Amino acid sequence: MIKRIGYIGLGLMGKAIASNLLRAGFELTVHNRSRAAVQDLVSLGASEAESPQQVAVASELVITNLPDSPDVEAVVLGSEGVLEGASEGMIYVDNSTIKPETARSIAHALAKKSVSALDAPVSGGDVGAKDGTLAIMVGGPKEVFVRALPIFEAMGKTITHVGESGAGQVAKACNQVMVAAQMVAMGELLMLAQRAGVSPAKVVEAIRGGAAQCWTLDMKPPRLFAGERGPGFKAHMMHKDLGIVLDTARSYGMPMPSAAGHMQLYEAMLQLGMRDLDNSAVLGVLETLVGEELQTVD
Repeated sequence: MIKRIGYIGLGLMGKAIASNLLRAGFELTVHNRSRAAVQDLVSLGASEAESPQQVAVASELVITNLPDSPDVEAVVLGSEGVLEGASEGMIYVDNSTIKPETARSIAHALAKKSVSALDAPVSGGDVGAKDGTLAIMVGGPKEVFVRALPIFEAMGKTITHVGESGAGQVAKACNQVMVAAQMVAMGELLMLAQRAGVSPAKVVEAIRGGAAQCWTLDMKPPRLFAGERGPGFKAHMMHKDLGIVLDTARSYGMPMPSAAGHMQLYEAMLQLGMRDLDNSAVLGVLETLVGEELQTVD
């Protein structure tokens, strides 16, 4: 049974996931550019490593959670990276959201050193990360997935082996198509209700019990009504993920008209200085277009 785990990338999601692994009893070695997150986990019982290479030396399984494809490539394959410290039989797991082809190329490079790779992006936001209820979609060899399952069970609630390398990232791209659509649709319905002189809060209450029910309507309106638009999941990351969606779609000749439109709205968020707000704050672009802000509710 795997006991020694390394975790690299202690952002909003990664730090919470790493904390849950500690609570589950795993021996954890961590590395991150920001020192504060490392020290918080060390105070909980983790060990600190000075580089991704050192994390790999200390671990049977190494997990990364990083912003984008180039970051993952640098941390895994670059100087003092995971590959340089990996030993035969180690498992590498990536919780990042990156391009499927990048996941496949990294898995191929690691296989040359007899290291198995699983692409395992997650969904559920900061709440799911903290509560250990994330959805985890996994690509890679089934037998390796089975070995890593106890680790995934400490991180999430819905854990699905989707297929071979890259399949987890394809599933995450599909997930983000739906997430973006829900966030934009929620913003539109809230502003439509308000412009029509009807309480947006009452409209949400009315429609959540019907066909419109979804995670977004369950989780996001109370925060928006309270004027809280901090992340969550940052808008610039949603923008990055939609870029992956559209790049992947182009590579397979797949038209994505609604996702392309949603990408434009998230691009507008970045241009309006909203990059670090929650992805649900795409509402702010609609407010700008109609010249009216969503009213807060006590």
